[in-house]
Amino acid sequence: MLGIKRLYTFMLQSFLPLFLMTFFICLFIVLMQFLWRYIDDLVGKGLEMSVIGELFFYAALTMVPLALPLAILLASLMTFGNLGERFELTAMKASGVSLVRAMRPLIVLMVFVAAGAFFFQNNVLPIAQTKMWTLLYSMRQKSPELDIPEGVFYDQIPGFNLYVNKKDSETGMLHDLLIYNVERGTDNATIIYADSGKMSMTDDKGHLFLQLWKGEQFENLREQGGIASRNVPYRRESFDNKEVMITFDANFNRMDESGMRNQYVGKNIKELQATIDSINLRVDSVGSIYAKSLKQNSYMGVPYDEYVRKPDGSGVFERSKPVKLDRPVDIDSVFKGSNPAFAKSVINQGLSKARRALTDYEYKADMMHDDKYTIRRHAIELMKKFTLSAACLVFFFIGAPLGAIIRKGGLGTPLVISVILFIFYYIIDNAGYKMARDGKVAIWEGLWLSTFVLLPLGIFFTYKAVNDSAVFNADAYANFFRKLFGKGETRKLEVKEVVMDEVDRNVAIEGIEKLSENCRRFMDRYPGRQSYMQYWRDGYDRRELHSVRAELEHLVDYMSNDRHRIIILKLMELPVLKNLWFYHPGSYPWLSWLFIVVFPLGIPLYLWGIRQQRKLKEELERIITTGRELITLLRVNTEDIN
Repeated sequence: MLGIKRLYTFMLQSFLPLFLMTFFICLFIVLMQFLWRYIDDLVGKGLEMSVIGELFFYAALTMVPLALPLAILLASLMTFGNLGERFELTAMKASGVSLVRAMRPLIVLMVFVAAGAFFFQNNVLPIAQTKMWTLLYSMRQKSPELDIPEGVFYDQIPGFNLYVNKKDSETGMLHDLLIYNVERGTDNATIIYADSGKMSMTDDKGHLFLQLWKGEQFENLREQGGIASRNVPYRRESFDNKEVMITFDANFNRMDESGMRNQYVGKNIKELQATIDSINLRVDSVGSIYAKSLKQNSYMGVPYDEYVRKPDGSGVFERSKPVKLDRPVDIDSVFKGSNPAFAKSVINQGLSKARRALTDYEYKADMMHDDKYTIRRHAIELMKKFTLSAACLVFFFIGAPLGAIIRKGGLGTPLVISVILFIFYYIIDNAGYKMARDGKVAIWEGLWLSTFVLLPLGIFFTYKAVNDSAVFNADAYANFFRKLFGKGETRKLEVKEVVMDEVDRNVAIEGIEKLSENCRRFMDRYPGRQSYMQYWRDGYDRRELHSVRAELEHLVDYMSNDRHRIIILKLMELPVLKNLWFYHPGSYPWLSWLFIVVFPLGIPLYLWGIRQQRKLKEELERIITTGRELITLLRVNTEDIN
């Protein structure tokens, strides 16, 4: 028991530092992404560092759902990769500790992390998102910091355009100023030219104060001249010293958080559910009203309901009886005998009525669409409270066994694998989110899509790691595809310097003749090309082919002890028979019948299989030909061969 407790402590000590490190690294990376995305709203506004720091703090909190799964994946990969690279996992297994038992303390830790992620999503994240978006929108509304460039017009002051030819950075003097005041419109613009001037802000940062020297002011008096006047009067003023006050609010005004608090990003589960229920109730009531109005509309002058008076004097609305026509109405007959103006008037009235009805229905549909969109956004935010916890668990069960399989620690290989898996997860998650937001799939389908895709991957890696399967062994995959599709192999034999078992030529000739006879019998059994049904149901006899292959290898192994190089060279001409699945697909009946039923899908595989069978016959024919040549060489006197 003491050893197990030490093992659990060791696993936690190995995982926790890496987890904290990777979490803050991932959080920093996604925070930099946030900065580059909204940098235009921050630069040039003259914001205080405390305000920017506050924005980054709340932004970091909102980025936790994005950084936490990636940190868990990377930390678990690195932890178990390090343990595998240092053979510590091998030592645990040799001591009778399975991989699942070694993962047990971290599994418990991940359960607590998932629970904490849920409470974070529900209680902390709505407040952080409310404050972050409120700050960001407040920064967008703030006027940019006043920095008038040289030689170009500056239009960041509302209602004014300023041009400065030259600035003195030491004294703050501005030379050759041109000011356009267009607050009352371009037709009533006021233009001020000054030889020099100075600019400053008032103490309350609500106004811009300009001290101008030696200039002129031109003011258009169109309002006094009247609209119809062709000669517009103006006023000209020369001055030596002039003071101008311009309204320019340079303060940072924080918006009220109540507006953002009412949005879906600022609500917890209880508030989200209450909003969804209230909007659903409104949608249902409005929809029933619309449906009732549609049913009660009269068509072709026949009302849906009619008022029926009962014998006791009361009356009720009952559905109108259907109107039966003796014969179909001929629409063209309505216009017969009437003048074209009457027909045109009737058609225009019908079109106007149809357009009014279409506009009314489109307006009602837009109103319903907005409410349904609001419901979807609230439902998505509600579902996100749970998906983060599930993602944490799924990524741990992917990273931990995968690290035990690859057995590579450090930041190299685990980082590459983590980034690839997380990009895959992010693409699927974003696609599911957009489909759910647009109403193309159900909310739970879109939000849980990434989890449904990655969960089988976690189960697969965990199963492979527990059973010590070679998932990333290139030779295993190469052998699989070589067995499936085949690859040309050549024999490599050499004359042995020391031979323990001398070759009996009569035995060798007898073996070659028997092998040739079996090859000929196999080829005679399958003289032509198999049909589609024969190929998928039967194929070639697997046992017989295996027997020929074993007989060939036994003969080559026996005759490789021959002391003559020409015999060895001739043996190298014998092909290596392969045991391909395409020779005998009927060994899996369920798969064969599947391809028979799905006829178009099986045609390409059938053509490839027929090609492989033809190559097999060519190899068997080469065995027979080479066997005859070997018999001839074996019957020649050994002295003549040399």
